[in-house]
Amino acid sequence: GRAYPSHTELRVRDEGSGEEEKGYYELYPEHIPTSPLQKALLAAGSAVMALYDPYRHDMVAVLGETTGCLALPNLRDKMKHHPEGYRILQERPRIRLSTLDMARLRVLPDGSLGREYVRFLEDNKVSPDTRVLPKFVDDEELAYVIQRYREVHDLMHTLLGMPTNMLGEVVVKWFEAIQTGLPMCVLGAAFGPIRLSARKLKILATELVPWAIRSGHNASCILNVYYEQRWEQPVDSLREEIGILPPP
Repeated sequence: GRAYPSHTELRVRDEGSGEEEKGYYELYPEHIPTSPLQKALLAAGSAVMALYDPYRHDMVAVLGETTGCLALPNLRDKMKHHPEGYRILQERPRIRLSTLDMARLRVLPDGSLGREYVRFLEDNKVSPDTRVLPKFVDDEELAYVIQRYREVHDLMHTLLGMPTNMLGEVVVKWFEAIQTGLPMCVLGAAFGPIRLSARKLKILATELVPWAIRSGHNASCILNVYYEQRWEQPVDSLREEIGILPPP
């Protein structure tokens, strides 16, 4: 593994008094050191804003970082104990427009992961570059874990066959809540449906949520797939390999 500190708390000696004082320091370039109280305030504020406007991705990101102290180490350990996941942790691949060969992905066969991923991006007018960098995670390796989760989120939409409207986002959040245990995902799954119409709520409750929950429990860890090396693999084949049930 990498020899990085696991948290930001640091004891420093005051040269004048000779006493130790608690301080905080940066772990990676984007890191913003925060105390437990500051994290609690950020979590509360971001939760309110995310519930008010679920499309405030910056607030959703802050909520995920300030409340993932238990889930992120668990996800990291799952990756460390899986051959493909361990390679991802070591090599730190990124899914960005600068790392994707979009021209190559566009000419892959219909039904392949790469072609369907590009189709999803273009049809929904989204970009992998909109995923913000972590700031408040007090561990360099865990910061990469949550960044990886964010960058494979659109791939989850692709594999689950869900659009980016509110109904699709809620379904993906149910799946991710079961898979990751991140409180942010649980919150989105629980409160996202309040904005849906009665007809969509019925479809969600009777078909989509039960399927998403079964798939979440049945699937292996979604962070243990090196998607960048699977672009040519058929989506149906990858779903079967991971354990995602066919979409209803």
